[in-house]
Amino acid sequence: MSRHKTSACVRLSVPDAASVKPRTRELFRPLRSRAILPAVRLIIVHHHFRPGGVRRVIEVATPHLLSGAGPRLLEVVLAGGEAPDALWWDRFTAALAPVPVTQFIEPAFGYLAEQRNRIADVRARCRRALAQLLADAAPATTLVWAHNLSLGRNLLVARELSRLCAARGLPLLAHQHDWWFDHRWSRWPEMRRAGFRTLGAVARALFGGATVQHLVINAADAAMLRPALGWRVAWLPNPVDPPVPVPARACAAARRWLQQLVPRGAPVWLVPARLLRRKNLAEALLLTRWLRPGAWLVTTGGASSAEEQPYAERLAAAAGAHGWPLRLGVLAGDESAKPGLPALMAASEALLLTSLGEGFGLPYLEAAAARRPLLARALPNIVPDLARFGFRFPQTYLEVFLPPELFAWRAERARQAQLFRAWRRTVPASYRRWVRAPDLLEADQPAPVPFSRLTLSAQLEVLAHPPAASLAAAEPLNPWLRVWRERAATGRLEVSAWPAEAERWLGGRAYARRFFRAWRAARRRHDETPPAASRCQAAAVRARLELDRPYPLLWSPAA
Repeated sequence: MSRHKTSACVRLSVPDAASVKPRTRELFRPLRSRAILPAVRLIIVHHHFRPGGVRRVIEVATPHLLSGAGPRLLEVVLAGGEAPDALWWDRFTAALAPVPVTQFIEPAFGYLAEQRNRIADVRARCRRALAQLLADAAPATTLVWAHNLSLGRNLLVARELSRLCAARGLPLLAHQHDWWFDHRWSRWPEMRRAGFRTLGAVARALFGGATVQHLVINAADAAMLRPALGWRVAWLPNPVDPPVPVPARACAAARRWLQQLVPRGAPVWLVPARLLRRKNLAEALLLTRWLRPGAWLVTTGGASSAEEQPYAERLAAAAGAHGWPLRLGVLAGDESAKPGLPALMAASEALLLTSLGEGFGLPYLEAAAARRPLLARALPNIVPDLARFGFRFPQTYLEVFLPPELFAWRAERARQAQLFRAWRRTVPASYRRWVRAPDLLEADQPAPVPFSRLTLSAQLEVLAHPPAASLAAAEPLNPWLRVWRERAATGRLEVSAWPAEAERWLGGRAYARRFFRAWRAARRRHDETPPAASRCQAAAVRARLELDRPYPLLWSPAA
C-alpha cells in the first residue's frame, strides 16, 4: 500500500484492484438511464471508521451501489478523521473490487472533543481539506455521502461541507443515524465552544444546506422532519443481507473461543453492542440472571469515547466485586484473532437488546438472521418499522418494573432530583419548556418504577440482591417473566423467522434504488430555496422531548 502525504491530509491507495478477488454481488437489470449517466466518484464522509453501527452500514451498503441501480462508480473515497483498522479495510476494498478505493484522512474531521488543536486551527484545516477533497468535483460526476453530521460532534465539518456542496451545486446526501438533541445535550456547550453560539447557527449547519438531501433510517424520523423539509427527506432503511448459515466449523471455533471466557459448559447470552450508557447493559445482566441461572452475559464492543468510559468501568468493577457472570467488550481492540460477530451470535444460546433507544435496531434483524432467540425492549420508534418489514419478535417487553424495596427509593429520588436539575440546565433555555420530569420525581411515596428509569447506582443496588429474591419480588409486576423463564430452562425460547417480504425493504436492490432516487431528487431540485432550518430543528426537538421522559442513565456519565 502506498502512502501519499498532502498539506491537509493523508491519502491512502489500495493495491491494484485487478489483483483483488471481487465479491459475488446480486445483479439485476440496470436502469435505462445508466447508459447515458457519466461514471461518478463516491465520497463517503464520516468522523471515524471505528467499529459500530455507522461503519456497519457503510460496509454492507456500499457494495450494493455497484449493482446497476444508478451510475457506474468510478472510485470510492473514504474521508474521515482516522483510518479504519487494516482487517476491515482489506475486507471493504475486496467487496468493492474492481472499483478502486482510497482513503482521505484528516484528523480535523474527527470529534471536536478529541481534538488537541485550537478551534481556529481545526476550522482552517477542515476548510483546506474539504476544498482539496472536492477540488475536481462536478455535480454530474460526484456523489457526496456524509454520515451522522446530525450527531453534532463536529459542526465545523458539517457547515463547511454543506457550504462547499451548495457553492458547487453538488448534491449532499446527509445520512442521519442519530441526533445531537436526542438525550445528548452535552453537545450543546461543546458546539458553543466551537463558535456555534446560537441554536440558529446549529440549525443552519445541519438543516440549511441548499443541496442537502437528508437520509433517515426509520419512519418516525422521516415523519418528524417532513413537515419542515418536505422532499428533502428520504426514508432509507439500512440494508440487511438475507440469512446465510454460519459454517459449522466457524460456529464450533466461536463456541470454543467463548468457552475460554466463561466457565466450561456455561451458556452464553450475547449483547451485540458497544459499551454505551444507552445500551442499558445492567438490565441485560438482570434478565440473564433471572431467566437463565448459570448463563454468562457477554457483550461485544468496547466504549467508543472517553465520555462512555466511566459507565463501562463502574459496571465492570461492580461485576468483579460481586462475582456477577459478565464479560464486557470481548471484541474490543484487535479483532484479527477473534471470531466474527455472525459466528459469535450463532454460538450463543440467546441474544439480548435492552437499549434505551436505537435509530434502526439492527440487532433485532441480526438475531433473526442468526436464527437465535432474542429478548428485547419494544422500542416505539423501531417496532412499527419491523412490523412493516414483516418481522415478529415474540420475546419483546416494554419495561421491567421493580418494587421500590429493591433499591434505596428515597436516596434514589434525591439523587435523581440533583442530577435532573443539573441535566436540565444543559438543555438550551428555549427548549426547556418541553422537558418532562422523570416519573420518580413526580411520586410522593415509594411506588414501582421501571429498571430503565434508574441511575446506574440504583441499578447496581438491584443487582446486588440474590437473583432469586429480586425475581420473586419483581415477577408479580412482570408476569411475562415466568413464561420466559420456563422457555429458557427447557430450550424453548422462540426464534423469529426471516419473512419473505423483508427483501423488498431491506435487500440490496431496494436499498440501491432508494439511495439513487434520493440522489437524483437532490440533483434535480438543488436550486430551490433552502429550508427554514431553525423551524425544522425546533419542531424535531419538541417531538423528541415531548415523546418520552428523560432517562437518568443519559443525564451524566457518572449517573
